[in-house]
Amino acid sequence: MGAGYAPAAPGTVGTVLGIPLYLAISLLSQPLHILAILALTGLSIGISQRAEALFMEKDSPHIVIDEVVGLQYALLPAEQNISLIIMGFLLFRFFDIVKVFPAGWVQDKLPGGYGIVADDVVAGIYGALLLWFLSGFWA
Repeated sequence: MGAGYAPAAPGTVGTVLGIPLYLAISLLSQPLHILAILALTGLSIGISQRAEALFMEKDSPHIVIDEVVGLQYALLPAEQNISLIIMGFLLFRFFDIVKVFPAGWVQDKLPGGYGIVADDVVAGIYGALLLWFLSGFWA
């Protein structure tokens, strides 16, 4: 889709593109929703691995499928609530940028596509946990 070529903040642009995907797969039953996220994670590892070789750059900013996948984890508690989707988006971007342990560590230690995607999965899980906690205040 070209999001990785955005002149500014390609990771954020890529993350925005993950919202329609979330809206589609979150309509599935919870087990299928989680299975879809896991399948997308595996697919993104392979795509990221090939893209890294193509761009000849470790975790190139042109690779944004990892942001799309990481957001799916962060939005698990959102339940198609627009306020929670926005909050989940912001939490995911925060954790993706800050790289709270072990996000930066897995990015550096895991090879190729695994490292590219793993830090975003960690950021997504942190985002999901905090979103789940915060959403309890609005229940």
